[in-house]
Amino acid sequence: MYNVAVTGLDEYYPVAIFLKQENEEIAGGLLGDIWGAWLHVTYLWIAAPLRRQSYGSQLLRTAEQYALERGCQNVHLETFSFQARPLYEKHGYEVFGQLEECPPGHTKYFLRKRLTP
Repeated sequence: MYNVAVTGLDEYYPVAIFLKQENEEIAGGLLGDIWGAWLHVTYLWIAAPLRRQSYGSQLLRTAEQYALERGCQNVHLETFSFQARPLYEKHGYEVFGQLEECPPGHTKYFLRKRLTP
């Protein structure tokens, strides 16, 4: 409630999009939230056997479209050097910060993208 009182921004939407197999088993998904005209992608994952088949791209595009429909202008997320930075950059995300040695031997990247209809 403090954030709403200070900013006057009270529209909040949880984001949960899932990739399901034919047997309804969840094989991937995207979780995040929308607040302050920003989509924050917290998690994006795909089960190992289904990777490199464009499911991550589809989930990302679906979330971005959902965000646009709710008035978002931007999206931000975090990823590690051993994760999906190339995927995000392929979709127009840009690194705006990084945290070295988080975890030791790796880098945590902070990315953002301006959404356009």
